[in-house]
Amino acid sequence: MARMPSAQRRRQLTEAAIRAMTRDGVARTTTRSIAAEAGVSLSVFHYCFDSKQALLESVISTITDHYIGVVREAIQPKATLRETVRAGFQAYWDHVAAHPGEHMLTYELTQYALRQPGFEHLARRQYELYAETYTELLEQLGPDLGFAPRVPVPALARYLAAMTDGMTLSLLVLGEDAAPADVLDTITDHVAGLVGDTTAGHRTGP
Repeated sequence: MARMPSAQRRRQLTEAAIRAMTRDGVARTTTRSIAAEAGVSLSVFHYCFDSKQALLESVISTITDHYIGVVREAIQPKATLRETVRAGFQAYWDHVAAHPGEHMLTYELTQYALRQPGFEHLARRQYELYAETYTELLEQLGPDLGFAPRVPVPALARYLAAMTDGMTLSLLVLGEDAAPADVLDTITDHVAGLVGDTTAGHRTGP
């Protein structure tokens, strides 16, 4: 087996864990099945991760990374703040629609962590990570776009995390009918108003 830097090997195992857990569920996925999915020996797995908690934290962080890059690219400055916000929501929504299994896994990870003694901190860390992610995205908007939040950024970040959490679950349960374009437009108008866009509520098109 070719030697690989430990960070790269951890990433390989984390991606394998995401595939295995998406397919088989968190509770049924074992370290042995993850190692087999990655095509490495069990000893390599234990060299990279000293506990299941460490693996699950890596899984949570990596799934977040999967969509955050897409959203970050989408919110490159557009003509208006509202257009930029709308592009970000659309990019996230498209990612959920394209990768429902990964997003379903995030809910399963939360429930698993809350029910498993000693793993509760992972659920808290998961939602802290969501808030931190939204804080970074909000700060990316920048003053040049008219970003002037009407509420403190930490509170706004937690609000956005909670709102998109509900949006995601709706799509997973109801399918694409859960958020047609007009619903995303309504959400965009609301959020654009909170972050400083004085034109929010006056749509010129999707």
